[in-house]
Amino acid sequence: MTHFPVGFLWGSATAGHQIEGNNVNSDWWSREQQVPGMELSGDACDSYHRYREDISLLAEAGLTSYRFSLEWARIEPVRGHFSRAELAHYRRMIEFCFERGVTPVVTLQHFTTPQWFAAAGGWLASDASELFQRFVAEATSILDGVEWVVTMNEPNMQAAIMTAMRRMEQAGGAQWQSPTVEGEQGTKEKKQSHGEFLTYADPEIGKMFVQIHHAAREIIRARTSAKVGWTIAAGALTAAPGGEEKLQEIRWGKEDVYWEGSRGDDFTGVQAYSSQEVDAGGLVPHPIRPDNTLVGTAYRPDALEMAVRHAWKMTGGVPILVTENGIATADDIQRIRYTGEALRGLAGAMADGVDVRGYLHWSLLDNFEWGHWEPTFGLVEVDRATFIRTPKPSLGWLGEVARNNGLA
Repeated sequence: MTHFPVGFLWGSATAGHQIEGNNVNSDWWSREQQVPGMELSGDACDSYHRYREDISLLAEAGLTSYRFSLEWARIEPVRGHFSRAELAHYRRMIEFCFERGVTPVVTLQHFTTPQWFAAAGGWLASDASELFQRFVAEATSILDGVEWVVTMNEPNMQAAIMTAMRRMEQAGGAQWQSPTVEGEQGTKEKKQSHGEFLTYADPEIGKMFVQIHHAAREIIRARTSAKVGWTIAAGALTAAPGGEEKLQEIRWGKEDVYWEGSRGDDFTGVQAYSSQEVDAGGLVPHPIRPDNTLVGTAYRPDALEMAVRHAWKMTGGVPILVTENGIATADDIQRIRYTGEALRGLAGAMADGVDVRGYLHWSLLDNFEWGHWEPTFGLVEVDRATFIRTPKPSLGWLGEVARNNGLA
């Protein structure tokens, strides 16, 4: 039996825009209406109204933690005007977690921003940090009793999205391809073209996000007693022969500037799914294999162990919370197998001294994958017409792992 420490968090994660539905004041909602090839989030999973059912499913399965996000676009739909009703809505979510014995992990910004913020220049505007700090200050008014707060989700992926959108505009409205979905299954040329979107990451954007994160961190620390950090998309990158120098270059812009920005945090959120090679030319497309995921990535449960070890090294020993790990698959047996292998690797890293405080699976629900509906990451299936939730065997399996605080 592989055991985990007493108090280890076991849970699952979601993001507001991907599950709530009708997030009409966000930049992503606007983008969905305008960009060729993007599917619409629409009602999503209607979790805005059904969050009690979702949290109850998680709790009844045996999980002890739920990561969810606040939607800035709902809370501040018009610049400078904050919705008390929306703040109260998210406070009710927090209180329902407490009622069900679930530890909430609250993310203040998960990819989306208000339309007015995006229209004024978004994160690259001169007053972006000031505006985000103002929102964070308002958000802290509902965080009483919350132990874990994430300032931003995957700022390094947000930087990649910013780059991708800019290149699409320069290309005259190219077909949308989500940065969280590998290039189309098909020719190497198609996959390589998509890989080039994400190969280059401007470290200066990373440094800008670090400054914004630090400013938000200080507000949260001054106004709450919560542990505070942010989450980073971990590529678990490795060097192909001749790719050692290129690996260092790519990993610095895509990850390491952000891991270094986590120094001084109470925890850092590791989010890992697969591994990828880097050769002298850049990221190597994932080989096409029968066990590839629905987002085109390789089946690599060992990516989680690789990622937490790298994060531990680069942050200088900041405690880790696995805030996302999972697999896009229609085969739930494969999901269970992947998660079990990932957890064994995680336990190996912990045995070597890496301080990991919890594991939050991505995702609780099959949801909107940033422009696509086909990839299914959820422990729970959702009928998009009726919103009926159907737990998959993987939910019960992970719940049993949580109850045992370990796996055989």
